[in-house]
Amino acid sequence: MDRVKRQARLTLLLVTAGVLTMAWVEGVLRPVYPVKSALKLAVFLGGAGLYVLLSKDRGPFGAFRRSGAVRPAALLALGVLAFLLGGYLLLAPWLDLSAIPENLAAKEGITRETFPLAAAYITLCNSLLEEFFFRGFAFLTLYRAGYTKLAYGFSALAFALYHVSITSNWGSPVLILLMVAGLTAAGLLFDWLDREGSLFPSWLVHMGANLGTNAVGFILFGIL
Repeated sequence: MDRVKRQARLTLLLVTAGVLTMAWVEGVLRPVYPVKSALKLAVFLGGAGLYVLLSKDRGPFGAFRRSGAVRPAALLALGVLAFLLGGYLLLAPWLDLSAIPENLAAKEGITRETFPLAAAYITLCNSLLEEFFFRGFAFLTLYRAGYTKLAYGFSALAFALYHVSITSNWGSPVLILLMVAGLTAAGLLFDWLDREGSLFPSWLVHMGANLGTNAVGFILFGIL
């Protein structure tokens, strides 16, 4: 087996292991949000670091380079923010998301008082960590190796399935299925934005999406 194939298989293994580990953390361990965030940091950075150590390929950490696509990505981020917030306000009469604050309090330890700090972390730091793991590591490593279709499909699906355990108690199975489908589509878009080798375009759009969902959270918690 040549080096490129070994690197691709190692990427698939470590990303899958990372997703499964965090599913176990979410579904079995169920720590409060600060502890979960620390574990996620260790798992995602540790997986990429182990890849670099075993493969001698420093490519994943090269994704923190500047990109010329930042300005269009910023405009897209604003569009995503407006779409999510506007869509919620438009569909609010037909959506029942009242269980989300209670679920966050019970599962994550996030309350009305701590939500603003959690929202800031999710928007800035958590989004960067996820983009590094699913795009800088999973997507770009496979993409550079020449496995284009696998790179897009695997990283987008892994990104979506990772969120299943987070959103599994937020509503009906139909709503969960729609969220997974939407996250897969978002993952494919994020992959395409980062195809030139930088994770910053997808990070900007991811932040825009998080700002939109967190704005809805502020409304659900009665802060806005």
